[in-house]
Amino acid sequence: MKVISLRYFNPVGAHHSALIGEYPQGAPANLMPIITQVAIGKRESFSVFGTDYNTSDGTCVRDYIHVVDVAKAHVAAIERLHEGGSSERFEVFNLGTGIGISVFGMINAFEKVNGLKLNYKITDRRPGDVEQVWADTSLANKVLNWKAEKSLEEMVASAWAWEKALAAKTNAQLSGKGVVKS
Repeated sequence: MKVISLRYFNPVGAHHSALIGEYPQGAPANLMPIITQVAIGKRESFSVFGTDYNTSDGTCVRDYIHVVDVAKAHVAAIERLHEGGSSERFEVFNLGTGIGISVFGMINAFEKVNGLKLNYKITDRRPGDVEQVWADTSLANKVLNWKAEKSLEEMVASAWAWEKALAAKTNAQLSGKGVVKS
């Protein structure tokens, strides 16, 4: 048996149709669904944990990848397995853009692309938060012939489109529109 393991770095965004997206159970722990929930009014505000890191703006830096790029990497991995492209029994590939985006960078991109202002407060660092982390995707680029294609702007726009579509669907269900009664 041969296995490929894909290591995701912060998947965000949604399908361009806004029919498929992230729907966290309970309180989300990831930045993007928290941002979209604040933007849509499900939450009043969110916290930026620390502004004293050794980064360009003092906030933590992470690598974000669009979920469509993750899906394309899965296809590339399956094709590799199907075609017998590896002599190894187990391979691991990092999936990301290879570019670090700060918390403020993500907030600013979301606000600019979607024409909104987010309500957040600056609080103390969380214990254990890593200052900066991003993917080295060179192996996935070379071996799987895969590279992330979606931009940060596409990530935040699609995440917002998904959140709005989800709210519209929820509102329609609550008002009884589109509900089949027997």
